[in-house]
Amino acid sequence: MGMATESQFHVLAVDDSLIDRKLIERLLKTSSYQVTTVDSGSKALEFLGLHEDDQTNPDAPSVCPSNHHQEVEVNLIITDYCMPGMTGYDLLKKIKESSSLRNIPVVIMSSENVPSRISRCLEEGAEEFFLKPVQLADVIRLRPHMMKTKFRDEKQEQQEKQRIPEEKLDKQDKKSELQKLQQDQQRQQLQKHHLEQQLPQQPQLQLQQQQQPPPPPPPPTPTPQQQQANSNKRKTMEEGLSPDRTRPRYSGLATVV
Repeated sequence: MGMATESQFHVLAVDDSLIDRKLIERLLKTSSYQVTTVDSGSKALEFLGLHEDDQTNPDAPSVCPSNHHQEVEVNLIITDYCMPGMTGYDLLKKIKESSSLRNIPVVIMSSENVPSRISRCLEEGAEEFFLKPVQLADVIRLRPHMMKTKFRDEKQEQQEKQRIPEEKLDKQDKKSELQKLQQDQQRQQLQKHHLEQQLPQQPQLQLQQQQQPPPPPPPPTPTPQQQQANSNKRKTMEEGLSPDRTRPRYSGLATVV
């Protein structure tokens, strides 16, 4: 982007005196600046997009241009200090308190050389304090303040343009990471399902083994006393069944035929 020229700069001049407004307007146009003039601080705020509830002489004619304030960029504000209603110092404070307007350079004009007034305006943020009548040499001193603001705005615009692609890139990275995570989850589920299909018999075999009745316990081993008793019993039975056993004799019995 090329270096800005004076014709690209727009100055808002605020003064309740018609003569002083015409003078500052002619000096600014001689320096190839675009100029808008208003006759009060309230109308200056209205042109800048800030509306003041307590306006003085709201029916007074305004010399604001027909252009809407959002369509016109203001690069510098030059205002009279002593004005009815809202003074130039009050206007300066309103502008510096606004987050959207605080970067606009403000220059104060006054026909009175009051050191305390000058110091207060400079401390509040004014770039310059001119004594009336304003000279062409004073107007030349405005250019560095507008150039500084112009370069700062261009830098902010460039940073904003660079920030937008970075945000898009971050969104794309987050989307890629989310897709990768979803793919990993699907892969894990497929692997789990495959393993479950490969090992279906093992749980069933274990279940069958658990359902079969346990084998009967082995007979208990007889004690020595039981073994002796069984031996005696077996011996007695063998003696009763021996062929040499003596048969019992019957005496005094006759056989009847």
